[in-house]
Amino acid sequence: MTAVYLRLRERLDDFASGFPTTKSGVEMKLLEGLFTEDEAELFVKLSPLPETPQDVAKRLDADPEETATLLEGMAQKGLVFRLRKGDITKYSAVPFVPGIFDFQINLMDRSFARDMTDYFDEKLSRTIMGHDTPFMRAVPINRQLMVQWPVAPYEDAVDIINHREVIAVAPCVCRTRTGLLGESCGRPIETCFFFGAFARYYVDNGMARFIDQQEALKIIQDNDEAGLVLQPHNSLEPTGMCCCCGDCCELLGSLKKQPVPAAAVKSNYRATVDAEECAGCEICLDRCQMEAITIEDDQASVDLNRCIGCGLCVTTCSTGAMRLIKKPENEQYLPPQSYAEMMMRLAAERNKNVFPKP
Repeated sequence: MTAVYLRLRERLDDFASGFPTTKSGVEMKLLEGLFTEDEAELFVKLSPLPETPQDVAKRLDADPEETATLLEGMAQKGLVFRLRKGDITKYSAVPFVPGIFDFQINLMDRSFARDMTDYFDEKLSRTIMGHDTPFMRAVPINRQLMVQWPVAPYEDAVDIINHREVIAVAPCVCRTRTGLLGESCGRPIETCFFFGAFARYYVDNGMARFIDQQEALKIIQDNDEAGLVLQPHNSLEPTGMCCCCGDCCELLGSLKKQPVPAAAVKSNYRATVDAEECAGCEICLDRCQMEAITIEDDQASVDLNRCIGCGLCVTTCSTGAMRLIKKPENEQYLPPQSYAEMMMRLAAERNKNVFPKP
């Protein structure tokens, strides 16, 4: 192992999600499989703010043409993010999760999938979910579930879609990973949305396809019926929205293992059940990804420590007994304004500097 991969691991650990060391060394195996030494050397010097190859080359005193070729190759391999506006192309460093791992959707094989699963299990999942600011937050499919209260656009999956002009849908990287290992839950695969520049990057790299709002709304309806939790990126202007299950999704799976998932997910709603209306049909029991619902004497009850306010129990309740209610004002959560602000908050919570050393 060369020293550059150790520096690369340290650099990736600067980012919001972290990139922790393990006893097994599986994280180093992943890096050596993804990056050449030249790519690793360049990555440790990249900024999370998009830069043109010319600006990168000038800052590093490198050849502009060679730098441009290397950056574009890294973008095609899903090792950096590419931003195109007209004739100008810029590149930026990204976290390992969400980021580099997610960008391997078309490139991963069974060996990579196994190594990622081992890394999640050994260390990475605990690092990702170990901070006050979450990467994602559960939202209900639409505001009709909470007719008693005004609902902000960022709290409504349908409204999020309706306010996005550029939308792409991609396969779920988590169910793709478990599928390669023969462990998929069997739920739909093409379920995850990206917006704006992220949508263009995914489509340019052959990882997604553009869709219109009507198809996007149909997909989230299908995802809800399939029992998937709708989770936009944790910002007022999300760059993407995943549709997750507790079986395959590492973020949701890690959340499920916590003693009080409700405290970590930052949802502004929680489920409640009308005892007089409940028929004890157990549909909600099967759909709850957090195991927050129990049935006793043909009566459903909700463990508020485990409820993440996703609304899956509400949309298929046979009698309308299940409802979402707004949490008290002192428990309300306002997400960061943007994806970038969310990442900066997380880095600050970890006492990390996301910018490269001079």
